[in-house]
Amino acid sequence: VDQGNTVCDEATLRKVHLPPYRAAIKAGVGSIMVSYNSWNGEKLHGQKHLLTDVLKGELGFHGFLVSDWAAIDQIETNNFKNCIERSINAGLDMIMIPNGSGTKNNYVEFITKLKELVAEGKVPQSRIDDAVLRILRVKHKMGLFESTAVDPALTAAIGSPEHRAVARQCVRESLVVLKNESRALPLAKNIKHLAVVGAAADDLGVQCGGWTVEWQGKRGNVTRGGTTILTAIRNTVAPGTLVTFSRDGSDLKGADAAVVVIGEMPYAEMAGDRSNLNLAAADVALVEKAKAAGIPVVTVLFSGRPLILGSALDASDTFIAAWLPGTEGQGIADVLLGDFKPTGKLPRSWPRTNDGLTTATTAAVRPSASAPLFPQGFNLDN
Repeated sequence: VDQGNTVCDEATLRKVHLPPYRAAIKAGVGSIMVSYNSWNGEKLHGQKHLLTDVLKGELGFHGFLVSDWAAIDQIETNNFKNCIERSINAGLDMIMIPNGSGTKNNYVEFITKLKELVAEGKVPQSRIDDAVLRILRVKHKMGLFESTAVDPALTAAIGSPEHRAVARQCVRESLVVLKNESRALPLAKNIKHLAVVGAAADDLGVQCGGWTVEWQGKRGNVTRGGTTILTAIRNTVAPGTLVTFSRDGSDLKGADAAVVVIGEMPYAEMAGDRSNLNLAAADVALVEKAKAAGIPVVTVLFSGRPLILGSALDASDTFIAAWLPGTEGQGIADVLLGDFKPTGKLPRSWPRTNDGLTTATTAAVRPSASAPLFPQGFNLDN
């Protein structure tokens, strides 16, 4: 759920959610955007302990914290001045104010009220100085004081072979093999007939998900370059291998194995809110159709979150969580056809049912919680 509420104690928060921030700060990240969501009912935009004490103090974050779109408005209802005071004092350094003059909570009002808060001693001048210093430090590091002009030559690097190689590496190292019965994986490159099934197998937009090119993302050929799973498989198998493709499984007859590619359609933010996380019925039916053909079934799932797998997992000999791999489907083919041994682990536990969604985050660290389908950190080598 977009803008959700994470309910857990601080020990759980630190064990489950903090490690990626620690790693990013250690790598020198310059800015962090604070989420709309809440921790135990408190909006993060007003959470001084996490923003200042933990991120800036304990973890040594020297960059700047930026709010999300008009997010400070949610700290309190109908008291914009208090929202400004609480967010700045909590540690926010840059505030995203989308509203122009003449609208509620606009940037002119923000500037005016922040000046009042400083004059009243409710926001220390030292807090303003610290925020400004953090922003200028990042700008200096980026060379923006020497030149503010955009270098058109940099666009030539977009989609360069070097960048695609890194993206491909990220794909193959991040996907997680959840199941591999009968050693169906890796597939032999010289297999006689490999059926690739599912519309998602030949759709860059589905591979990329939301926030790519367009806010909500979209299906189809969303960018120049890039490799779908179908193309990647055809590029990798032996010359004599027949690779067929169908969206509905009509190419299964006579195949020696099937790669079934399923997943969510692109979405971003609230557009992705769902009352349940069940796989689409059509996706489940596609996997079961492949299983009925009596051949090994390797299922690849595209999703930005764990979904309830149900019978699709049972019908698969191999099941791979590929997340949203982006443009470099070749990274998946590297794993499918044995050029790379999968090493990815689950970053969080995977719920068994929709009833387990409220406990799935904490199940890996709280033995009393409902047992997930797969625990945090799972891979088949565990």
